[in-house]
Amino acid sequence: MVVELGAAANAALVLIGDKLGLYRALAEHGPMNAEELAEKTSTHERYIREWLSAQAASGYIDYDETADKFSVTPEQAAVFADPESPVNMAGGFYSLAAVFADEPKLTRAFQSGDGVGWGDHSECLFCGTERFFRPGYKAHLVDEWLPALKDVTAKLTDGARVADVGCGHGASTIIMADTYRNSDFVGIDFHEASINHAKKAANGQGNLRFEVARAQDYAGANFDLVTVFDALHDMGDPVGAAAHILKTLNPDGTLMLVEPLAGDSLKDNLNPVGRIYYAFSTSICVPASLNQEVGAALGAQAGEKRLTEVLHEAGFTRVRRAADTPFNMIIEARP
Repeated sequence: MVVELGAAANAALVLIGDKLGLYRALAEHGPMNAEELAEKTSTHERYIREWLSAQAASGYIDYDETADKFSVTPEQAAVFADPESPVNMAGGFYSLAAVFADEPKLTRAFQSGDGVGWGDHSECLFCGTERFFRPGYKAHLVDEWLPALKDVTAKLTDGARVADVGCGHGASTIIMADTYRNSDFVGIDFHEASINHAKKAANGQGNLRFEVARAQDYAGANFDLVTVFDALHDMGDPVGAAAHILKTLNPDGTLMLVEPLAGDSLKDNLNPVGRIYYAFSTSICVPASLNQEVGAALGAQAGEKRLTEVLHEAGFTRVRRAADTPFNMIIEARP
């Protein structure tokens, strides 16, 4: 429990290190003492000295006693300093800030059984969610996940119609649209603030637009591909959402469902990754679903079997697991 408490206490310090560029400065300028890092980042030496000590005690950075300087290894830099690294974890800490800020709402929800809406959380949850998932999307989406689907990349290369449902800040939509310029993409999310952020991030790209709508009744038809990234388990009516997606697909269209990696039983998920997902599921995913109609509350660790049942109930006839990573599984569903 001493280790657990130390990790929790240092979470806020990770945010500070990210916001002030402390990790990046260590990665870019090599070993430094507190005074040198403070000068590089326009911060105060006494705070920096204590922050460095806490980070070294956590194993997040290295300390050379002889030189009295601190540094980061390539692995530490990949986790904390490089926003494009597929193993960057800083975004998860922003989501943690939202969890702690919203704890009183969650405690009341435990007592009442009410939900806590996605839009009712602290703003840092949305940026944290994007930052946590975007590096993985950038590393795997175009090179691995889409090619794992039958005939999809050929359609995208020639020109396809694509809807990205539950797109949030639009990271997944923008990555696909940047790669497949002959295809038309629409990002859809019910959270207006996230869509406004996505529109700014898209910066007027011609084959890309964003719309505020629900997964159960968004507009459009004849899509060649519909994607749902880490969102179906958050929906109050996942069967209804999947059924509507099916209606909007071409007869030979494809649904790509990206969900958190999970086994089909609790025992399968009692591991470090499952621990993270169960915690965020308790704080964010289940409350979000319970705040909506039906309130199915699949949870982030629903597992492939349960998700397949949802898709079959919605009317999909061909469902298979196409790919996976240490954090995600990719399910292909077809009419």
